[in-house]
Amino acid sequence: MAKKPAKQYICSNCGAISATWSGKCHVCGQWNTLEEQVTVTDLSGLKVKGSLKPESINQAVKKDLKRLSTQINEVDIVLGGGIVKGSVNLVAGQPGIGKSTLLLQIAANVSKSNKVLYVSGEESAHQVGMRAERLGVNSNNLMLATGNSADETAATIVNSQYDLVIVDSIQTMTVDAGSSQAGSISQVTSSAQMLTLASKKSNTALIIVGHVTKEGSIAGPKILEHSVDVVLQIEGDRYGGFKLFRAIKNRYRSTNEAAIFEMSEKGMVIVENPSAALLDERQITDGSIVLATLEGSRPLLVEVQALVNKTAYGYPKRAASGFDLNRLNLLVAMLERRTKLKLSEYDIYINIVGGIQVKEPAADLAICMAIASAAKQLKLKEDLVVFGEIGLSGEVRHVPMVDKRVQESTKLGFKGAIGPKSSQKIAKLQSVSDIRSALNKFLS
Repeated sequence: MAKKPAKQYICSNCGAISATWSGKCHVCGQWNTLEEQVTVTDLSGLKVKGSLKPESINQAVKKDLKRLSTQINEVDIVLGGGIVKGSVNLVAGQPGIGKSTLLLQIAANVSKSNKVLYVSGEESAHQVGMRAERLGVNSNNLMLATGNSADETAATIVNSQYDLVIVDSIQTMTVDAGSSQAGSISQVTSSAQMLTLASKKSNTALIIVGHVTKEGSIAGPKILEHSVDVVLQIEGDRYGGFKLFRAIKNRYRSTNEAAIFEMSEKGMVIVENPSAALLDERQITDGSIVLATLEGSRPLLVEVQALVNKTAYGYPKRAASGFDLNRLNLLVAMLERRTKLKLSEYDIYINIVGGIQVKEPAADLAICMAIASAAKQLKLKEDLVVFGEIGLSGEVRHVPMVDKRVQESTKLGFKGAIGPKSSQKIAKLQSVSDIRSALNKFLS
């Protein structure tokens, strides 16, 4: 007697697997996110149609990766030299951030010497055509199709000679064999697998557009990120400011690069000198500190603003824009414990100017000095940039690429930098060992 397929339940938010259904996911804590999925556990009837065909590791190494240039230099750098033929690339970002605009620009550039198909599942052909007209896109090699069938899209990829196919978006795709609605965990997984197989079989470069959750993580099952070759994300403020285009995962190159764009009437435009643009409207006042951070291997100067105000409620409020709130709470607790600052009765607000999301620990020292500057109502004694990681004991720890950060600050007219001690002798670097000495030396 054949064994019945086993049932399991997968969380559409985090991808956690549960043997039984419950209203709340036991991993992420979200309600009503568990969806049923049938799995086959009985392999007794499996028929072997063939065997694997191994090859020498030396032969695999010698194979050259053929790439398609996007003709946008910064994007090619993030990708490691261009889009690899036969690769599957996932581009994620919140609605309105500029995903479709950037991908249409890439499609137009690639189509100058290659055959490209743009499949839209969210917009009509007329809507995409209007965007193309606004961007000045005019190419006979760029084809446009609308539809939501993953089966039809996969068949088109296999049967047609396209070099690049863009699917916008995976959440709108459905497989004919599926019974659930578009965007469900089973449909997203099945559609992605079908399109990936078609891409690999035909050696066609594939770009899939994905959405993100309100927390900023890529929507859908985690298997979606694992199954693709490259995961790219566009970050920033959808209403203005700069957009960061970075690689979260790249099987063909490192993820240490990022491109910075600005939305204009003609689409996404590369910002040649983002540090200068971010500091252009800065007003030197208390609570304002310039942070020397890194986006990939590129140094970037951004303004950190802090506002410290007496709380009007029973407990103080903490809020942060462009910075992790949990990290902020940790730094505030460390400041109270390791310095003479009394912050328990004050609201603290942090803002990273320009819509930039700062995630590296090197921002710790700038955040702390901005809070202290606002609390004491004192400006920095000198025109300096700040960077450095801070431990719970208040010590300022080493961060990578100190020389690049200092060079970027000098190039923009700053007198130097405040940061951790470096093994190298770096001119214009004023090193500090702990947060207390940093505050006493530069804010007293």
